[in-house]
Amino acid sequence: MINYDSSLIEKIVNQVIEELNKKEECISKKEELELKEEVKEFSDITEYSLYDKIFIKNPLNEEALKNLKKSTPARICLGRSGPRYLTIPWLRFRADHAAAMDSVFSEVSEAFLEKMNLFSVSTVVKNKDEYLTRPDLGKILSEEAKRTIKENCPETPNVQVIVVDGLSSKAIEENVGDFLASFMEGIKSYGLTIGKPFFIKYGRVPVMNDVGEVLKPDVVVELIGERPGLVTAKSMSAYLCWRPRKNTVESERNVVSNIHDKGLAPIEAGAHVAGIVKKIFEQQKSGIDLII
Repeated sequence: MINYDSSLIEKIVNQVIEELNKKEECISKKEELELKEEVKEFSDITEYSLYDKIFIKNPLNEEALKNLKKSTPARICLGRSGPRYLTIPWLRFRADHAAAMDSVFSEVSEAFLEKMNLFSVSTVVKNKDEYLTRPDLGKILSEEAKRTIKENCPETPNVQVIVVDGLSSKAIEENVGDFLASFMEGIKSYGLTIGKPFFIKYGRVPVMNDVGEVLKPDVVVELIGERPGLVTAKSMSAYLCWRPRKNTVESERNVVSNIHDKGLAPIEAGAHVAGIVKKIFEQQKSGIDLII
C-alpha cells in the first residue's frame, strides 16, 4: 500500500490553483484593455472601417493579415464569438445591407435632376415593383417619352448621353455630376457634337436601343446605377454603343464599370469614357469589334 503525504499534495494543489488564478487575472486585464480600445461611440456605424482592423484575437502573423485586408474589399479577418459574428462586423453588415436596399428602392430626386438640368422621361414600367419583377419592360420607352425626347433633343448628334436610374439611385446622385463635367470637356476637345442629356426613369441597359431609334446619334453613352452590394451602394456604369438600334445585342456594347469614390473616380472615368467614345467614332464600331 502506498502512503501519500497529504500535506505535500495539498501544497501542490494550492500552487496550481494560485498559478491558474494569476493567469486568469492577466488574461482578464488584457481583455479589459482591448475592450477599452474597442468601446467607441458612433452616430453612424458606417463610420467604423472594417478594413483598418484585424478582429482575429492573437493571430500568428498580424502583419500578413493586414496586407491581405489591404488587397481586397472583401470582409475577411472579422473574427467570431463561437459560431457567430462579433458585434461590430455584424452591425456593419446590417448597415451596409440596409444601404443597398435603400438604394434600390429609393428614387433619384427631382432636386438633383433640376440641378443637373436633366429633363425626365420614363419607360413603360408603371412602378418600382414592376420594374424589379419585369426587367424586360425597363428596355422600352413609353410613347410619351419618345415624344418628349423628340421635342427637347436635336437629332443625329455625334454623342448622346442618357442617365438611367437602374438599380441604384445613390450611384446616379453621387457620380453623374463629376462624371459629366470631365466627359463634356473631353468630347468638346475632340470636336464632337453632343446632344442634350436627359434622365430615364425605370430603365435597363438596352433602353439605349430605343433612344438610338428616336434620335439616331452616332454614339450613345448610358450612365446607369449598378446593382448595389455590401462593398458599396453607389457604383455606376457607363455603357457605350455605336448607333444602337432595335436589333443591337450585348456584344456590340462597351462598358466601364465600378465608377464611385472608392473605385474608378467619376472625374477620371469621365475623361476615360470620352477617350473611348473618340475611338468608337473613329472606328465606327463598338463592343467586341472595337480596338482599344
